[in-house]
Amino acid sequence: MLLKRKRRVHDTAFKAKVVLEALKEQKTLAQLSSEFGVGANQISQWKNEAVKQLPTLFGAKSAVLAPGREEEITSPLYQQIGELQVENNFLKKKLKQSKTH
Repeated sequence: MLLKRKRRVHDTAFKAKVVLEALKEQKTLAQLSSEFGVGANQISQWKNEAVKQLPTLFGAKSAVLAPGREEEITSPLYQQIGELQVENNFLKKKLKQSKTH
């Protein structure tokens, strides 16, 4: 009976660390594979993906955000601004009332 191995999910920090080591080219893929416990093909894929995405890294900030993500970030901020404006106007009215009495 063959046992199925569970797929490992690596976080982005780990992938970045492995890719940086691969980009340095101080060690072979076999050495990196042994050191990090990741297949040489996987390291090559991560490295190729990183190299392919490098040109977009220093692009405009809006290009970094996924479409629709900008609204997800700004919407709560606009809501908070609105709440603070209402609170500020209320306090201004209270201050005026306290000065007249």
